[in-house]
Amino acid sequence: MTSASNDPSPAFREVLVLYYSPGGTTAEMANIIARGVEEVDGMRARVRTVPAVSPLTEQTADIIPEQGPLYATLDDLTECDALILGCPTHYGNMPAAMKYFIDSTGALWMGGKLAGKPAAVFSASTSMHGGQESTLLTMMLPLLHHGMLIVGLPYTETELFNTRTGGGPYGATRLTDDLEHTPVSDDERKLCIAMGKRVATIAKKLI
Repeated sequence: MTSASNDPSPAFREVLVLYYSPGGTTAEMANIIARGVEEVDGMRARVRTVPAVSPLTEQTADIIPEQGPLYATLDDLTECDALILGCPTHYGNMPAAMKYFIDSTGALWMGGKLAGKPAAVFSASTSMHGGQESTLLTMMLPLLHHGMLIVGLPYTETELFNTRTGGGPYGATRLTDDLEHTPVSDDERKLCIAMGKRVATIAKKLI
């Protein structure tokens, strides 16, 4: 995997896979989605995360995390050709950490910097009816305001008919309450790969 590279080759175009994952579930999905992106010739995944939001009025986290992907910057959004955004469900909505980052993109909105770029969303919850679909839909709203082109998962991905865990037409999802004892299901994995490939393929056509 070349996703964590800080020196991407000019021969590649990139899809930003941006996630928040306090428990590790959406991080695992992000890495699978990144593999799907990189199955498309000439496309590379740039994997980034966002820091937790502190209740204190002072900076409590380093600019560079101790482990895992780098924290996202606005440059990541402008430099990449597409965006795949993911986070867990928090009461049927995106967590504050991701909302905080998205709320910082006003200058990009003013300049139309993301308009016309493909975007997709993914999420996870610990219960079957934990708000996956409402989280995906609310994640789409700011992307639509930016003028991005929302990419879903069509029912040509036949796993959507069979899955008894995660997955839906609005985006890839995962159902788990225990990472150690509940591995990603085969359907969830295939749908994550499919979404990465689909966004990368559309982005490549639009370049």
